[in-house]
Amino acid sequence: MRVKIVFNMLGKLLIFVGLTKIFPLLVALLYREVDVLSFLVSLGLTISVGQVMQKFSYSKQEIRHREGFAIVTLGWVLISIFGAIPFMLSGIFDNFVDAFFESVSGFTTTGATVIMSLESLPNSILFWRSLSHWLGGMGIIVMSIAILPELAGSMQLFKAEVPGPVHDRLRPRIKETAKTLWVIYLLLTLAQIIMLSINEVPFFDALIHSFGTLSTGGFSSRTLSVKIYDNLIIEAIMVFFMFLAGTNFTLHYQVLRGNVKALIDNKEFRFYVFLVLTAITLITINLRLQVYKTLIESIRYAAFQTLAIISTAGFATVDYDIWPPFARGILLVLMFIGGSAGSTAGGIKIIRVYALMKKGFQELYKLIHPRAVTSLKIGNRAVSEEVSTSILGFFFLYIVVFVIAAMTLTSFGIDIVSSISAVAATLGNIGPGLGLIGPLNTYVSLPVVGKLLLAFCMLLGRLEIYTVLVFMLSGFWRK
Repeated sequence: MRVKIVFNMLGKLLIFVGLTKIFPLLVALLYREVDVLSFLVSLGLTISVGQVMQKFSYSKQEIRHREGFAIVTLGWVLISIFGAIPFMLSGIFDNFVDAFFESVSGFTTTGATVIMSLESLPNSILFWRSLSHWLGGMGIIVMSIAILPELAGSMQLFKAEVPGPVHDRLRPRIKETAKTLWVIYLLLTLAQIIMLSINEVPFFDALIHSFGTLSTGGFSSRTLSVKIYDNLIIEAIMVFFMFLAGTNFTLHYQVLRGNVKALIDNKEFRFYVFLVLTAITLITINLRLQVYKTLIESIRYAAFQTLAIISTAGFATVDYDIWPPFARGILLVLMFIGGSAGSTAGGIKIIRVYALMKKGFQELYKLIHPRAVTSLKIGNRAVSEEVSTSILGFFFLYIVVFVIAAMTLTSFGIDIVSSISAVAATLGNIGPGLGLIGPLNTYVSLPVVGKLLLAFCMLLGRLEIYTVLVFMLSGFWRK
């Protein structure tokens, strides 16, 4: 691995992240908050370190696979470390582990928090939390590819950061693809801000919740999340945009070009709709029979929480931790599935689950017809053996990481339900879970080692396991 290339690119990323701190600095100035100095120091420090890394590692060589994995993995760790500095300087946390946990949670769009009361925070800190996961939603490195001319052809970086087993280009050039993705992302965010604002949500709150929805991060400006509004129209807007955020952005691009048929013909999208409607129906029936008195109320809460979990946004309008076991079980399953490939959602991804189901039925068919020659297809598109093996490997590693992390948490004395849901919620980049880390609780009660373990799970989930684990293998460092 050529270290100079890696450090040069990491320096560029830090400079970029440092410049984004101008926005919370402006918010602090607008609201005349004392955290102006915190963001000034943080901004200066981040940019300075980035410039030093660039100065002593100048290189014009092409980025290869190894450098791509190293840049993305180390880049996300460094971004999270420097993203934690404003939390420390402003006095929000008295230890770096909590600040790092909050920063990782933001950039990975997990939305897990260790802050008890959001109303006590300055607006600049609330904005920085939300901006971090809005940047992380589509990908900081993808944005860098769109902006920096020297990254114009960096397919290795694009593949290492963008979620999904297959990486489709919207345009012939990676730079144009990255720009297109970010333009669609920005347009959807602006649309939601406008819709929330005209429905009497304060502009700052509309901004925060739109950042949290399209990035599927889920950070709110209110301790009670969306529940604070208790407004059916606002919840309907949130449900609609959470659904869009969990959809492959390639399909958004096709629809904007007038190709609505691509949406209807897409097998993953149809399976996504099927899962959403099935989950809403089953949870609604369960809630109507055991919790709520009216069907409308049951549908309202079932629809919101289903989309909040499957899109991995993690917002809440009700304490679903007190729902019947059947409803909570469905939500737990959705935590593993997640949204579509090519979306901002986390989880295993719907396309992988669909492909695994098809593969299972294919094997059953072979047992009945042993001489038949079959190939795995999704719609009219054949899935190559390479992609099929990659999906199986990913699923295996995902389950192995989940089991090891969950068992490790139980060794700290945390009950099994809280341990399972905490790992599922962080590995799937969802945020709230069940038990100790339910929708009305935070992760603050977990031990320090537990928080670091879950922060690692967040990074694994956001970078889809392979990128991080490949970087950690001893063979990666051999010449």
